[in-house]
Amino acid sequence: MRKHPGWIWLAYGLCVTLAALAMTRVGAMALELERAESRIRRQAALDEDLQLALWRMDSALAPLIAEEGMRPYFTYSSFYPTERAYTHMLEAVNKGDVLVASPLLTYTSPRILLHFQFGPDGRLNSPQVPEGNMRALAESRFLPPERLDAAARQLALLRGLVSEPAMAMCCPTEPAPSIASKDIFSMFPDQTATDQARQSRSSTEYMMRFLNKTKAQTVAPEPPLATTVPVLQAPMEAAWIDKSLILGRRVRVGPTTFLQGCWLNWEAIRAELLGSVVDLVPNATLEPVQADDQAPTRRLAALPARLVMRPAEADVPTSWSPIRLALGITWACLILTTGAVALLLGGALSLSERRGTFVSAVTHELRTPLTTFQLYTEMLAEGMVSDPETQASYLQTLRTESERLGHLVENVLSFACIERGRSIDRRDRLAVADLSVRIQPALAARADRGGMELVVDHDLPDVRIRTDVSLVEQILSNLVDNAAKYANSSGDRRIELKFAVAHAKLTVTVRDHGPGLPERAIRRLFRPFSKSAHDAAHSAPGVGLGLALSRRLARALGGDLRLGQNGPDGVGFVLTLPIEA
Repeated sequence: MRKHPGWIWLAYGLCVTLAALAMTRVGAMALELERAESRIRRQAALDEDLQLALWRMDSALAPLIAEEGMRPYFTYSSFYPTERAYTHMLEAVNKGDVLVASPLLTYTSPRILLHFQFGPDGRLNSPQVPEGNMRALAESRFLPPERLDAAARQLALLRGLVSEPAMAMCCPTEPAPSIASKDIFSMFPDQTATDQARQSRSSTEYMMRFLNKTKAQTVAPEPPLATTVPVLQAPMEAAWIDKSLILGRRVRVGPTTFLQGCWLNWEAIRAELLGSVVDLVPNATLEPVQADDQAPTRRLAALPARLVMRPAEADVPTSWSPIRLALGITWACLILTTGAVALLLGGALSLSERRGTFVSAVTHELRTPLTTFQLYTEMLAEGMVSDPETQASYLQTLRTESERLGHLVENVLSFACIERGRSIDRRDRLAVADLSVRIQPALAARADRGGMELVVDHDLPDVRIRTDVSLVEQILSNLVDNAAKYANSSGDRRIELKFAVAHAKLTVTVRDHGPGLPERAIRRLFRPFSKSAHDAAHSAPGVGLGLALSRRLARALGGDLRLGQNGPDGVGFVLTLPIEA
């Protein structure tokens, strides 16, 4: 019988553990699905932002690529004669030519470090670094020496970084025919070379004086128009040469091939591009794409670079998502259900155990008086006792046992009524003196039957109460019975009954002079059916119901019952009742 509850609790614990494990597994799977869905949504949003960022950066680079691709090939010379535009522009300047400064001579841009050109002989030069007399002309009319020196230093640095073969590999596309293959002046038939010479005669005189370092010479009135030379220009292509970003093209002028391009300022371009998309991809950066990278992702269309995302901190959900809310509610319901089932199971097991204990205790309590009844009635019925005094003694014993059984039955029925929630409707309004007078005879009789003496304190408080006198008498009768049973071996056989007022309540104290209660008995003193058959057999008669019933009756009356004094000189129980205002 004792092992049965243990097995029940073990099975219950196993079921709870399995339910918790299953719930944990389901919750983990739900959270993983939620995280996967969140990652997919974030990745989709990121891909959309990346595509928009790439489009925005390519749009920002398009004007630069278009501008450089549309530059005429002859602008890569520091100065060129106007009469031979789109013809033999890359040939040496002849005596008497009218020179025009290239727009690249004074060109400045934070995106471009230097424009340059490789000639057929593999020599590297730059329109921003004029040589010989051209430098003197540039210093006198167009640029300060500091700018020219800075450009010369850039060109010297570029010579150490870029070679003609490397440049040729970066510009593999063959040039295609362009508008430059025709004589530009043939597009304007109303304007002749004579008109041009006449309009620029003053400039010609100055240029010739400077170039020949002689007196001014007069340009021929009508110089012959140069022969048209076919010009082919390839589109601009960007490539990395070592760590330098080069934008170059291949130009074919007649049978001669030139490599032209510009040295891009990668750091400035990258900072500008990343700044334009910081609202979309704040953690992104641009990295170079080498020629051997066959399939780079997120690559720019204009430059050999790709957009790379730096590792970002994992998103930590700061709010309750529907899945998390559902899991939280489910866990709360599971915990509450587990607790409720545990309480119900504990109550059921406790009730079952108390019922078994009560049955065994009641069986023992009934067996003794029933045996006495059977034995004494048989002896009296068969005339085996003829002595009048003995017969009176037997009859008194039978009366005592019947009262004992009646008291037991009364307590059990009263407890059953309290358990069913019976309300107390009958209450009398009376003084404490009247209460003492009404309950004192019954209590004194009970004490006398137990071989004890009831002593009532006559110093009664002058207050009135409203209560059920019969229930108060039943409570005090249980207390007096307990005192008579457990203190009858004491030398002092008094049971004291004292009335007082404390904290606006009437206190009624029932005190004996017995040996007191042990500590282990105090813990279950007011529990119903707390006495087992073994305890009933080795202790005073009773089933352990009197104190539990008395406390419940006291609380039903609006008061309480508690243990007061406890020691080797006796035990006192205190009944409190509300005082009527």
